[in-house]
Amino acid sequence: MRASDTSAMTPVTDGSAIAHALGVVDRNVRSFGLRYPGDNTTDQQYTDRPATEDLSAGSNYGWTTSFWTGQLWLAYELTGEKSYRDLALAHVGSFARRMHEAIDVDTHDLGFLYTLSCVSAWRETQSEEARAVALSAADQLMTRFLEPVGVVQAWGDLGDPDEGGRTIIDSLMNMPLLFWATEQTSDPRYSEAARRHVTALRDHIMRPDGSTFHTFHWDVATGAPQRGSTAQGYTDDSCWARGQAWGIYGFALGYRHTGDLTLLETARRCADYFLAHLPADGVAFWDLTFQDGSGQPRDSSAAAIAVAGLLELAVSVDDASRTRYQEEADRILASLDRSYTSEGTPSDALLLHGVYHWHKADGIDEGNLWGDYFYLEALTRRHRPSWSPWW
Repeated sequence: MRASDTSAMTPVTDGSAIAHALGVVDRNVRSFGLRYPGDNTTDQQYTDRPATEDLSAGSNYGWTTSFWTGQLWLAYELTGEKSYRDLALAHVGSFARRMHEAIDVDTHDLGFLYTLSCVSAWRETQSEEARAVALSAADQLMTRFLEPVGVVQAWGDLGDPDEGGRTIIDSLMNMPLLFWATEQTSDPRYSEAARRHVTALRDHIMRPDGSTFHTFHWDVATGAPQRGSTAQGYTDDSCWARGQAWGIYGFALGYRHTGDLTLLETARRCADYFLAHLPADGVAFWDLTFQDGSGQPRDSSAAAIAVAGLLELAVSVDDASRTRYQEEADRILASLDRSYTSEGTPSDALLLHGVYHWHKADGIDEGNLWGDYFYLEALTRRHRPSWSPWW
């Protein structure tokens, strides 16, 4: 298929890519059910999330468990099969326990965790338990909102001098939980905090050339911006591919929730930089500083997130830009399907060739839960343009 030819029937457009993805989900249903896989595969296979001193193997902790539950909700959206809905809904109890017992909830990633597990359950089934748990998660997330900085702290204890005043670009995807909480309660505190956070990142985590820092630091006492840095990118001055993809999607969502045109423009700048720094096959290396011939690993998860973000962005732009972003999304998605899925392999990941954390040599050239989720979300968006995302 030519890069601009989006009309030709391909596995992405004829439904066979979805059929393969659902087959992998079905295998993982049999393997995991109500338990949670680890963040990424090892030797291309998921295993139970490791046991801890207090929790058994397969327990609900860490930042990625909802990407498994989210896949179940997407499978239900795509098929209408009650078994997917029932299993996804059964996961609400685990997320409720996690919140009520304060199991690993001192994190900005509550947005990822509770949007894809409980906001989704509320929207799909009107589960009052799911709604109540998601609102509790929003309250917990608000405890990390820093005044006078106007951002949600990403990592660490709020009193930690090394982490105080630091946020990360991933956090953009956690803000929809707060926008939803205002929608549900009419309390403006949540959405105002989210708006301040997103605009602070607009002003400081973005560089003039359209690239992004992974993390940014503020002075907690004065709110003064300090410096950008990285934890997972190649260098402080390079552009971590997954972070740039979070920027595309997160700023586009910020625009959807606020109507602030500057956020739409910021999402476009993120998208244009990302697209201008892709290798020939359209699937990014783990940092956008690398190109063909570098010998560096790809990050298929960054590509999947970017596709979902480009399709979200395309909804809000002019016709010419919409066509461009949709065609670029289709090009990347077709490349993922052609060369990066697990079809024909024994892997139980949907996507191969992801990178979790290069500096820690963690999850290099493996599948990962967020890559699988966003690949399936991208397929859902491609096949059901009217689908209303939970974000």
